[in-house]
Amino acid sequence: MRQLFKQFIFSIMVGGIYATTMQAQPANVVKAGKSVFSLTTFKADGSILATTNGFFIGSNGEAVSAWKPFVGAASAVVVDADGNKRDVDVMVGANELYDLCQFRVKGTTIAATLSPTRLQEGGKAWLVDYSVKKPKCKEYTISKVETFMEQYNYYIFKDKVVENLEGCPFVNANGQVVGIMQVSKAGTEVHATDAALAKTFTVNGLTINDAVLRQTSIRTALPEKEEDAQLTLLMAGNKGDSLVYSQYIDDFIRQFPTSAEGYFSQAKLHVNANDFAAADALMQTAIEKATKKDEAHSYYATLIYLKEIYKQTIPYENWNLQKALDEASKAYSVNPLSAYEHQKAQIIYAMGNYDEAYDIFTKLTNSDLRNGELFYEAAQCKQQLKAPQEEILQLLDSAIVVSETTGRNNAAPYYFARGQMYDNAGEYRKAVMDYNQYDTLMYGRASHDFYYIKFKCESKIRQYQQALNDIAHAIVLNRREPLYYAEMASLELRVKQYENAIATCDLCLQIDPEYADPYIIKGIAQAELGQKDKAKECFLKAKELRDERADDLINKYQ
Repeated sequence: MRQLFKQFIFSIMVGGIYATTMQAQPANVVKAGKSVFSLTTFKADGSILATTNGFFIGSNGEAVSAWKPFVGAASAVVVDADGNKRDVDVMVGANELYDLCQFRVKGTTIAATLSPTRLQEGGKAWLVDYSVKKPKCKEYTISKVETFMEQYNYYIFKDKVVENLEGCPFVNANGQVVGIMQVSKAGTEVHATDAALAKTFTVNGLTINDAVLRQTSIRTALPEKEEDAQLTLLMAGNKGDSLVYSQYIDDFIRQFPTSAEGYFSQAKLHVNANDFAAADALMQTAIEKATKKDEAHSYYATLIYLKEIYKQTIPYENWNLQKALDEASKAYSVNPLSAYEHQKAQIIYAMGNYDEAYDIFTKLTNSDLRNGELFYEAAQCKQQLKAPQEEILQLLDSAIVVSETTGRNNAAPYYFARGQMYDNAGEYRKAVMDYNQYDTLMYGRASHDFYYIKFKCESKIRQYQQALNDIAHAIVLNRREPLYYAEMASLELRVKQYENAIATCDLCLQIDPEYADPYIIKGIAQAELGQKDKAKECFLKAKELRDERADDLINKYQ
């Protein structure tokens, strides 16, 4: 009986204490709990990476939590105070130093209000726990307040650490958030970083390349300005992740439904998958919905043109170059820009009407579009029309001069084109000069094909050391091409670098042991070094590979 009485008294005491604690919590403090959620991040294999808490700061899914749980994450979900599970959609920003990030989930959310005022040392703040029932709150006493970045508050509390509450909000008596709960590295001190810092995170066209945000695989939010969003779309397309790129396109269309850019980007994906009917339907939608009809028609023309140039072997009866020209003409009729006239000229060139294309290109050289590309395209027309070399070179000269007025790097492709003209005409020294200029403008980052072409030209004018350097560069860029090794060994043999020629042939034969040329070159080099027996073995191997030179060389070096 006494034991029951003790239990009764104890329950009254506990209930009284709990009731007192709850009474000490302002109603607004408890109400703030509706904004709190649990957060779980996942690795790419679906396993759990981390769990924490956070809270919403906007009604459209804007949320704040610690940043570290997202590092290495492929996806994440939150469960709000009503028990609703929501996928984390996009990242808005993150601060690695203060371990804070902002992201968005889809749908409407109950947002917490951020405090506009600073709490003082010795004041009270309430830590609001996550709960799908009734939020629990714990009162904390502030022992110290610091300022960082000149305007944000950093609170340190006297009270002990409570596990599993990181990421929950600290609020004032009005239920306004003053900071996000964090624990020191030692795990002994509770502190809070001003949640207002997360409000400063903004997205621009370059956010997709932000070094901090790239630590997670969850994509960034699309910028609010269309120009910035277009840049993000362009950069996402260059990253090679088709799934993420497609998500960005969906975001763009949803955010800018009257812009042709999103429909065009999505249509290109369909063209890449050879689904031309779907691409066509999208561009029809673009023409219908786009505010700038000229852009929609021009994009449509571009899509058809690219398909007809690069996928002409795959028929689609609704598309042809004439339709592309019609769409470009419609764009020009809506808005007579030089760019649309240029587009028409490119299509006309592809149709084989070189005279007409030439007239338009040359006309545009006197327009606001004047640039090196126009002179280069006019030169290509002249080449197709079998015009005298002097006329073509004059146009290429103009392409270089005009391009160098806007930036020397712009002239690089025209130096190369002119170099090839000289090369084909047998003017090798002039060709090498242009090749060298092209190489300089490309900062030594041209393709292996270019260095092979340059090597061949230099060899013809006996610039052997420069030629050896360039063929070696070609090999560095493409180590699996046996022709480059054979060419290098052949020149090494020619300049009597016999040991080098033998070593280069051995490298070549590691790639292609059935290639006859390196056996011939290696045999000659060995013979010149007096190694006739070894040379004969190489010549016999070449003979096995049906090289007609082998017998004569065996007889010569007996």
